[in-house]
Parts: sequence; C-alpha cells; structure tokens
Amino acid sequence: MSDYDYDLFVIGGGSGGVRAARVAAGEAGAKVALAEESRYGGTCVIRGCVPKKLMVFASGYGDMPAEARAYGWDIADGSFDWTKFSGKLNQELDRLEQVYRNLLSGSGVEMFDCRARLKDAHTVVLDDGTEKTAKNVLIATGGRPVRPEMENAGLGIVSDDIFHLPELPKSILIIGGGYIACEFACILQGLGVKVTQYYRGAQILRGFDDEARGLIAESMRERGIDLHTGTNIVEMRRALPEDYEDDDGHMATAPVEARQIGRREDDTDGQGPVWVKATNGRTGIFDQVLFATGRRPNSADMGLEDLGIELGRNGQIAVDEFSATSVPSIHAIGDVTDRVNLTPVAIREGMAYVETVFKNNPTPVDHDLIPSAVFTQPEMGTVGLSEEAAREQEPVDIFCTSFRPMQSAFAGQSARVLMKLVVSKETDKVLGCHIVAPNAGEMIQLAGIAIKMGATKADFDRTVAVHPTMSEEIVTMRNPVRSA
Repeated sequence: MSDYDYDLFVIGGGSGGVRAARVAAGEAGAKVALAEESRYGGTCVIRGCVPKKLMVFASGYGDMPAEARAYGWDIADGSFDWTKFSGKLNQELDRLEQVYRNLLSGSGVEMFDCRARLKDAHTVVLDDGTEKTAKNVLIATGGRPVRPEMENAGLGIVSDDIFHLPELPKSILIIGGGYIACEFACILQGLGVKVTQYYRGAQILRGFDDEARGLIAESMRERGIDLHTGTNIVEMRRALPEDYEDDDGHMATAPVEARQIGRREDDTDGQGPVWVKATNGRTGIFDQVLFATGRRPNSADMGLEDLGIELGRNGQIAVDEFSATSVPSIHAIGDVTDRVNLTPVAIREGMAYVETVFKNNPTPVDHDLIPSAVFTQPEMGTVGLSEEAAREQEPVDIFCTSFRPMQSAFAGQSARVLMKLVVSKETDKVLGCHIVAPNAGEMIQLAGIAIKMGATKADFDRTVAVHPTMSEEIVTMRNPVRSA
C-alpha cells in the first residue's frame, strides 16, 4: 500500500492539468486527484480561446449582408443582440465545463473544487485546511491578465471581463498591441463598438513577421479601428461633467477627432465613462477601457518559495525540458511556466509529463515549429521563423505575394491577403510560413505539418495547386521577391 494518499495531485483544472490527470489515471492506472479553485476548463475554455472564437464568429456576420447583396441576394442589414448572444455563450461554456468534469470523473480522478497550495514536497493543503499527500505534484495553474501599475487602473477591465459585460459599450479604448488586444479590437468593431487602440510600440503584434503584422494593422484601420502606435496612456479617471461641452457630449478639452461618446443619463452610481489622457496629449472619453497589456503566471501564495522552487522575474516557475522543478516530486506545465503560452502546448506538456513520470518513457517537450493563429480580421496564421528572425540566423530567400481574394474582390471590397515563405538559401528548407487571410488558422495547421517534417521549397513547388483557392498561391510562388 502506498505511503501517500495519491500517486499524483494536480493543482489546476485547465486543459493541461485535466489532460495530465485523466491520462495518468486512465492509461497509467495512477490514483489521481485534482483541485481547481474556479471553473474547470481554465482560461482556454472559460475565459479565452473558446468564448473568444465564438465572438470572432459573431463579429464576422456584420459584413455578410453587404457582401451577400453584391452577389445578388436581397438581404437587409441587421443589428446585433448582445444579450441573446451572451446568454447562449454562457450556456455553451457551462456545457463544456461539464464535459471536463465528466472526463475527469470517468477516468477515476477525484476532484476538489477549491484552492490548493503546497505545504511540502508531497503535501497539498486545501482551502478548508484538509491536507492530502501525493508521491507527485503537478502545478498547472495557468496565468491571468494584469493591469498596469497606475492610478485608477481599476477603472479599466481586462480580457476576462469582456465575456461578462451586461451590455456592449458604445465605445472602448484598448491598451496594448499583442494578439489579445488586436483580436478584441477586431471583434468589438465587428459587433458595432467604436474602437480606439493605443500601443506604445512602433507596430502591433511584436514578434510576428513584419510584413504580416503591417498588413493586419492596415486592415484594422481600414475597418474603422482608430489605431495609434507609439502611444500610451498617462492618466485616467471617471469622466466629470465639466469634461463635456454640450448636450451632444462633445468634449471641451479634446481635439475633435478624440470625441467619443456623450454623457450617460444613468451615470449616477459612480460608474460610467472614463476620461483618458494619452502620451501624445490626446484626450478622450470612453464607455470602457480594456487593458490588454500582459499576463502573469498564477504562482503567488502557493508555498513555492518556501520549498526552494525557483521563480522567474514574472513569477513563472522555472522547469527543465521534462517540466521538472528543482524539487524532484514537483513538476509544472502550461502558462504558469511561461514557455509557449498556448493551450495545445499545455496539453502536449501534460502528455509528456505522464510519459516521463508514469510510463517510464522520458519525453522532453518539443517547443520547435509550433503553428499558431491570431484571430484578427483578417486572421494571421504563422509557423516557424519570421523574415526578421531568419535573416539574423542565415541567408534566406523570401517568396511573397499579396492580392485581393476572389470572393471579396467580386463584392468590390478592398481587403487583401498575404502568403509568405521564408526559405534557407543553403538547404532550400522552408524556415517559416506566414498567411494573412480569412481562415488563415485553418491553412497554417496543414502547412505546419509540412514544415515540421522539414519540407523544402522544391517540395512546395512539386505540389499541384488546388484551383481556385487563396491557398494555392503558397505552392505557385516560383521566384523570390528578395533575398536577405
């Protein structure tokens, strides 16, 4: 009989923790428990990927009537009902959370709906003071969005709050230029919100291919998003009556282009519009301010420092290639390690952990050539090196094309797409693929297989195109547009 209550205790019920728990129990025969202080499914299912993608779908229908009319359909413009959508969204999230619970219970995992922290290398303490022992502990507590350290930052919301708004704002200021900021800018604009976005950097989507992110920025502006780079906020507070010039809600202190919304007659409880001043001197009033300025691992107040577990500057748990911490019985996976913060990566890390610890098959986590997508409008799909990163590594040829796709061109729309390959001069291997187009996420998944296998440009050239499609351009680019 084991000296411990469990073979494995998982702290965190997100995608990575749930996968590790149920595979360890169901396939490896381990006795497993899991503690989750919030909702099962974690950031991805409850506060991230899933509800966000459903909002992406919803926001895309706004353009459909105009495009349909160009194709001969007699369709009138409609209006978006946030209450109807959000009610159905919450029903879907409830359903998915129950799926996660069923997967765990069906695998024999014991669940504790509470917060857990570590007492020592083999002891977990639950909220009610109950102590549970385990031979192995896996930390999969994920991360959370954070607000900047500035006065009145609490007046702004973060990405977790978007899904719980009682009503859509008429206007919103989004602070940040990463994928979360840009995705919500496109989503909310598509739902009829007047969107302004400030980013302190020179260009949005830092770290992605310059050409691809440049096209997305241009497309966002064309769609009506008031995007300002090289800009941050220096002051924010509740809007005051003297901030308004007249009954139309025009501001006395702001340039005309910064005027956003009128005073709300129901603003009697201290809630309501927020006045903001930017580094460029621009001022404005917004129904909401969304901070999309970063995330932080959920590692605080877990007893980690007392055990000598190393934490990084942002609070991330330091682990090796097998997700092991400096304490042999304790491992960590997912966003709490701040390696590659993507749901499928956390799941892979959880699977590799079970292989290593419970199946006697040491399996390092492979973080190389991970495809990903940014669900802006249009989407961006990417895998491998950007042109900028590749040319720092070796001489490369760049194959690139940008064009108006057939569907939108016929409807008289100006939207453009981009297909790009970054190719090694020496080996002809495709080092990176970048697509900006509708459904780019679907395309990059398949391109990622070829690039992960080490495909060369000659392999792409030998592939017969599927015509007429947007994606055929990825195999018909014969001559490089430049070398770097």
